[in-house]
Amino acid sequence: MTAATHSTLFPRVPDSADAVLEGLDPEQRAVATALHGPVCVLAGAGTGKTRAITHRIAYGVRAGILQPSSVLAVTFTNRAAGEMRGRLRQLGAVGVQARTFHSAALRQLQYFWPKAVGGPLPRLVDRKIQLVADAAAACRIRLDRGELRDVTAEIEWSKVTQTVPADYTAATAKAGRETPRDPAEIAQLYAAYEDLKRERSVIDFEDVLLLTVAVLQDRHDIAEQVRAQYQHFVVDEYQDVSPLQQRLLELWLGDRENLCVVGDASQTIYSFTGATPDHLLDFRVRHPGATVVKLVRDYRSTPQVVRLANGLLAQAKGRAADHRLELVSQRPAGPEPVFTEYTDEPAEAEGAARRIRELIGLGVPASEIAVLFRTNSQSETYEQALADAGVPYQLRGAERFFDRPEVRNAITALRAAARFGGNDALLDDAPDLPSQVRAVLSGKGWTPQPPAGSGAVRESWESLAALVHLAQDFAAANAGATLADLVVELDERAGAQHAPTVQGVTLASLHAAKGLEWDVVFLVGVAEGMMPITYAKTDEQIEEERRLLYVGVTRAREHLHLSWALARSPGGRANRRPSRFLTGLRPGSQAVAGRAGAAGAGAVERGSWTAAATAVPEQAPRRRQRTPARCRVCGRTLTDGGEMKLMRCEDCPSDMDEGLYERLREWRGEQARRSGQPAFCVFTDKTLIAIAEAVPDDEHELARIPGVGMRKLRRYGADVLALCAGRDPAEGQDQD
Repeated sequence: MTAATHSTLFPRVPDSADAVLEGLDPEQRAVATALHGPVCVLAGAGTGKTRAITHRIAYGVRAGILQPSSVLAVTFTNRAAGEMRGRLRQLGAVGVQARTFHSAALRQLQYFWPKAVGGPLPRLVDRKIQLVADAAAACRIRLDRGELRDVTAEIEWSKVTQTVPADYTAATAKAGRETPRDPAEIAQLYAAYEDLKRERSVIDFEDVLLLTVAVLQDRHDIAEQVRAQYQHFVVDEYQDVSPLQQRLLELWLGDRENLCVVGDASQTIYSFTGATPDHLLDFRVRHPGATVVKLVRDYRSTPQVVRLANGLLAQAKGRAADHRLELVSQRPAGPEPVFTEYTDEPAEAEGAARRIRELIGLGVPASEIAVLFRTNSQSETYEQALADAGVPYQLRGAERFFDRPEVRNAITALRAAARFGGNDALLDDAPDLPSQVRAVLSGKGWTPQPPAGSGAVRESWESLAALVHLAQDFAAANAGATLADLVVELDERAGAQHAPTVQGVTLASLHAAKGLEWDVVFLVGVAEGMMPITYAKTDEQIEEERRLLYVGVTRAREHLHLSWALARSPGGRANRRPSRFLTGLRPGSQAVAGRAGAAGAGAVERGSWTAAATAVPEQAPRRRQRTPARCRVCGRTLTDGGEMKLMRCEDCPSDMDEGLYERLREWRGEQARRSGQPAFCVFTDKTLIAIAEAVPDDEHELARIPGVGMRKLRRYGADVLALCAGRDPAEGQDQD
């Protein structure tokens, strides 16, 4: 959840330029009023950098100093650009262009291509991986799926660093870059890829920047036309600029210096894409007269979270570390970060899910909780654990909200209903705006209760539910608002990519979490081999992993939980240890080498949490030492969460009792209706499959099935065993 959505949803537009400056601290105000010449803003995490630069633009526009159409604000993601447009709209700065580098370049390229080159712009391919596969086939080089992704990434890196195929081998050697295959072979594939693009008259994502640079370099008349249009530039996340993006920025600027850059070298986490903090760190060298403002007042996180974040960077090395910012929390004191060690990864996921359920029970909204991990492959275990605990969740990194088919269809339906008004039978029994929206979206798949399980159906429902919640907030903030008013609001939000908040715990990789924040953050898998990741070998790579953990820590506003597992799978060898980055920061870390992992609930080392959350391990059943999970068909050791639930490999044959499975599904549906909760909160589909395959005879056998657990055994065990025995659950209850 971003700071923008955490504040008032529909704030009033300031009535004057001076009103735009209200509420800014002295440093933020200095940024907002520095409207001429080069300006460099060094902004730590949570210090309000987006607030400072959007208020700078809005103040300049509202004061008549900046013409809206002459300002170009660029950032790196569509979400960040959308948030910036949304904030500018709320501040009354309409007409300012806020785009990604690629979006701004593509717009210019489409406009100038006929004049500069002639004919239509070649077609832009969305995904280059198929072209890379075709290039490999042409070179008679076999690549598996993983190698295809790696080679594609190498081509992207080459292009953003302006490296041509002939120079690839030398460039990787100079950069100390580890390549997925022999550099000469990748250079051959890269050259074949470029040939294929020319043959098929297509361009890729990186070509948009390369071709825009080429046009502006070769055609001075076009470059001057662009410079006449844009007089002032703002660049967010400047530490992530690649050499190619920096070159494009220089061509936009020409010999002018009306440039404001914002960044934090300690949040450089995308060097694998060609990003480098050098442009930020060298800004005063290139612009000796620059105004430099440091933002260090952290409004996001408690002093306890900030202390841990500062401690992480205090151990850092390298050039970025030399320019680190010491954050100063502006919030009241909160709980200490929690450090927890578990016996294995499933235990770690179950522990996180258990605590999350407790927090939601204490009143923390699910949308204010996040589980962050190093790699996307870690997601499934947590999806399963949250589903078993009856906790709703959403995956971060999907397509943009307003681009989703179900959202587009929903807005079309709302627009049609607004147009027909009283003639729409759907609205006959809907007296207010929220009920009208619910009535319309009911025909598009929205229901008062979420569907069972996860996947596409659940994600679609979550999108529609977000529109329902937005309608409720909009009606509360705008008395007498109509369906037509809401449609206008949605259209404006779609144009700004200002998406509503989707309810549910967020699951995201640390890279995908950049720029976001939550009240509660669980950083999981903070162990050697995962943080830092195994393939981080050089000092520079290790330091980037440290910065990635720093980004994760600084996503938390109040509660921060860090955990790791001693083994990957139950009963596996307990040879893992906590991340080196936590040495000296977690309680007792100096003696970690001599401490053996416990076999109980796994929570052998803790900071302080809330009273209720601290009590969770004592309330939970003690976990016995696990043996390795093995496929009951072929005997292979299981590590995948879904396979461990089934106790067999996905590919191994199933001996499921189909009739029992259908009876279990029918019973589960009835239980969900009675309790008013999603069906997957009773048992997930995979747990039902596992039960129908095992057909347990007693509670002991039922309890051994992953996904059952003591809580569900006590609540549902008698019913399930009755169904397995071929009886009606009601009969079992009568006998009891």
